[in-house]
Amino acid sequence: GALAHFDFFILSDTTDPNVWIAEESGFLALRERLGGADHLFYRRRRQNTQRKAGNIAEWVGRFGGAYEQMIILDADSLMGGEAIVRLTSAMERHPDVGLIQTFPIIINGATLFARMQQFAGRVYGPLIAHGIAWWHGAEANYWGHNAVIRTRAFAEQGGLPCLAGRKPFGGYILSHDFVEAALIRRGGWAVHMVPGLAGSYEESPPSLSDLLVRDRRWCQGNLQHAAVLPARGLHWVSRLHLMTGIGCYVTAPMWLAFLVIGLLIALQGRFVPPDYFPAGPTLFPQWPIQDPVRSMWVFVGTMGILIIPKLFGFVALVADPTTRRSCGGATRAFAGLLLETIVAGLLAPVTMLVQSAAVISILLGRDSDWRPQRREDGGIRFGDIARRYAGHTGFGLVLAGASYLIAPPLFLWMLPVVLGMTLAIPLASATAKRRLGQLLLRAGLLRTPEEYRPPTVLARAAELRGLLAGEYAADADNIRRLLEDPVLLEAHRRMVPEEHRARHDPPDAVLLVGLAKLDEEETLDGALASLTTPEKTAVLADHRGIDRLLALANPTHATQVP
Repeated sequence: GALAHFDFFILSDTTDPNVWIAEESGFLALRERLGGADHLFYRRRRQNTQRKAGNIAEWVGRFGGAYEQMIILDADSLMGGEAIVRLTSAMERHPDVGLIQTFPIIINGATLFARMQQFAGRVYGPLIAHGIAWWHGAEANYWGHNAVIRTRAFAEQGGLPCLAGRKPFGGYILSHDFVEAALIRRGGWAVHMVPGLAGSYEESPPSLSDLLVRDRRWCQGNLQHAAVLPARGLHWVSRLHLMTGIGCYVTAPMWLAFLVIGLLIALQGRFVPPDYFPAGPTLFPQWPIQDPVRSMWVFVGTMGILIIPKLFGFVALVADPTTRRSCGGATRAFAGLLLETIVAGLLAPVTMLVQSAAVISILLGRDSDWRPQRREDGGIRFGDIARRYAGHTGFGLVLAGASYLIAPPLFLWMLPVVLGMTLAIPLASATAKRRLGQLLLRAGLLRTPEEYRPPTVLARAAELRGLLAGEYAADADNIRRLLEDPVLLEAHRRMVPEEHRARHDPPDAVLLVGLAKLDEEETLDGALASLTTPEKTAVLADHRGIDRLLALANPTHATQVP
């Protein structure tokens, strides 16, 4: 009943011309199904600068003045209408609030890895979210999506700095959401999190490999936050958010160093005789200090920090009869907890090695590429997995062999770490399989309430996805289809803005080369074969290029193109 108060903008950042045309075709069909175009808009930028942050900034600069609020959704986000209305209503009632972040529930997990993430987020996540929302107060964080933002607050305060120096530490910030929340709070606007609001959902990467690809970009972006920390006026909780993000990745090489140094110390104790009198003549020898009791308590404390929040989440689940039944009952939920804890524990050393390598490569000056996230079921060829994780397996075997040669008890002590490393290949392969995930679902393990009894919005989204699957594919013939479809071609022309290039702006070399190639070709097939993907994108984003492609597609109706 509130649809008249909302407009919807589909912001595209694709650089693939076939995907671009498929999106436009799907957009036109969506407008037709909804019965009009009054509230639905599609926009693709000519220049894909700053990625997502640049897309939002461009929208704010061109359209933001017409809207009091904006809700950011990612491509894998989903929000129910009631949640959207409640968020905007809360923002209207509290004019000092600049941003309200929801707690998205992970959905649609099919592989074992995705279903583990889904189960962990659903069982442990709400407890942790309520805790951090309580003590963060008005200085909460922003996760980049599934949040409502006061447009004025974002426009005035949320502009991202371009960091001085060369990449990877300089340039545009890759992990921008933490910084945007800190800047909005610095401007005097409150930033809140509402973990109890139902109807906010997202998806997770389908495999460990996909997660680590995204994690590499996050690693570089979070390390860039070190340049933001000294900024004046930031709230101390906002600085803590930034430091926590940095710590998430710096601790990985610290853990690795801890393992290697501990192994070297054990190696020294095994093969190097102790020197009881290192400082010359003395009445009292210096005994080697070993404290196994304190070491055990360090281990117990570490395990407690990792395990106790999960147990608290399980207790909260058991105390809620509806949630308990939806998760398959207390016994199945506890079995899922054990399975998730064991597999996640085995994968943790693998993640540690990848993150350590990422931190080192960034410190050496290697920039991260922003790769689009895969959203299908994570099927990866075993050979690719073997090549990707062969180094992790080899490192684990070296650690295992060295610790066993030093002392069998040391090998047993390090077994949880070296086992995950040596099993990296089969673990990464097995957890990426949809079949294994669905087998556990049928057994009632790792089940979540959203799987057991999907809310209406999830059921409707799944129905639409099934109906439209494959209908608007990124087909290689999409450019030809564009030129042959008058309705799609006219819509494409209207959505391509006229170029307004200032006198001092450099010319678009890719576009000029693409136009020159079109002048030299006599057939459309020859033109499409000669153009590179960036050149195809450039000429399709220029009215001169569209006219020349159309002339090649219809030579009998060709006109002189200036």
